[in-house]
Amino acid sequence: MAAEAPILDEFRRLRARVPQLTGALAAGVDGLVLAHDTPGVEPDGLAALTAAALGVAVRVSDATGRGDFRELLVRGADGYVATYAAGRTAVLTLLAKDGVNVGRLHLEGRRAGARIGELVDAESVPVRRSPAKQSAKEPAKPLATRPKTSRAARTTTTNAGSPGTTRTTTDS
Repeated sequence: MAAEAPILDEFRRLRARVPQLTGALAAGVDGLVLAHDTPGVEPDGLAALTAAALGVAVRVSDATGRGDFRELLVRGADGYVATYAAGRTAVLTLLAKDGVNVGRLHLEGRRAGARIGELVDAESVPVRRSPAKQSAKEPAKPLATRPKTSRAARTTTTNAGSPGTTRTTTDS
């Protein structure tokens, strides 16, 4: 993957801004590792667990009407695991010590997730040859999640007040 080096650069900048970070991992929503800096933690296992947790988080968010997934925070006795949406097809998982400023972690994690998402999404957008109006650099539009159904036409007949006068309107 060509985006691995820029993602690792983002990890380095993130660690400089949040010194209590102990690891960072970018993975596809399918659980495959895109890039990692996770000393002492097996990246493939963390990516698979992240994908599983993401699946549950997305379902909880949907079931409660809270909209699209944005982030997930787990606090253990020795620190935090924070997962952030990173574009359409990836997630960013950060590991942090217990003493981390959680507000700062969220601020920097959200920003890094957005940048990583741009890198990953730019690489996954297929080049479209036709129509010529759309640039290859334009991001693909997300697919509709619900099919649109057409409403049946409604006809209303009203008596305008005098005998023999009828008005018909059709709403579509």
